[in-house]
Amino acid sequence: MQCAETAIVHPGASVSASARLGDYVVVYAGASVGDGAAVQGMSQLWPGAQVGAGVVVGPGVTLAPAACGDCGIVLEEACVIGAGATLLAGVRIGQGAQVDAGAVVAHNVPPYAMVSGAPARITGYVEKLPPPAGAQWHRQASFPAAPAIVALGVGGVTLHRFKYLQDPRGDLSVGDFVDEIPFAPKRYFLVMNVPSDKTRGEHAHHRCHQFLVCVKGSVAVMVDDGQTRGEVLLESADTGIYLPPLTWGVQYKYSADAVLLVFASELYDAADYIRDYREFSELLRGA
Repeated sequence: MQCAETAIVHPGASVSASARLGDYVVVYAGASVGDGAAVQGMSQLWPGAQVGAGVVVGPGVTLAPAACGDCGIVLEEACVIGAGATLLAGVRIGQGAQVDAGAVVAHNVPPYAMVSGAPARITGYVEKLPPPAGAQWHRQASFPAAPAIVALGVGGVTLHRFKYLQDPRGDLSVGDFVDEIPFAPKRYFLVMNVPSDKTRGEHAHHRCHQFLVCVKGSVAVMVDDGQTRGEVLLESADTGIYLPPLTWGVQYKYSADAVLLVFASELYDAADYIRDYREFSELLRGA
């Protein structure tokens, strides 16, 4: 352990031999710091704080304890907490996530999300995936100008532009199952009235195929196949995105009037959902 002379590690704390603690860092009993983690100056780790391997905690970060004194805050592997950020008791920062300097985090942060502000909200997703996935970069893709189907470059995800017919009586957009959309749906659902600072999705499926169309307003869709990550903006009723099974999907940046239509190849089955990104990654590695 590389520990500044002014750092204090209380009995009952667990600090890896490869961790680094800066000036005036205090690690209380019941807190833990993982392999290769770095906690910079003036930060305090209260009981229940869990700092994962490779985490970087900037100077002056506040991990607020609960009334009982156990903060219960979990920082998963390789996340980065900016200087002066405040994390409220009980929050979990997902692996690889980034919290901007000065942010106030009151809710859990998904893996690889970037958050800022007070209260913190998701502003984007980290572009580069860590090893063992490699240095594949996120691709910001646009939809084709004419009716077409194009690959995004993330697994089997495809972007679809449908026919759009304008008429004085009202406009029409149309797409055909299975010719233009690669499965026949058994179910659909609509997502609407989502606050702009909230996210939906944050899961993958074992078997279910999905197709998303924003029929009103706009919404950003992030997709991840464990090797590459990409993001598109759905903002027209004649555009859609296809997510095959084993694709991690997140929808965020909903406009106030957004209505997202989702077609699904399967009836609802809770067991088909993969809601933990760590489980998703391990499943892909074992495939």
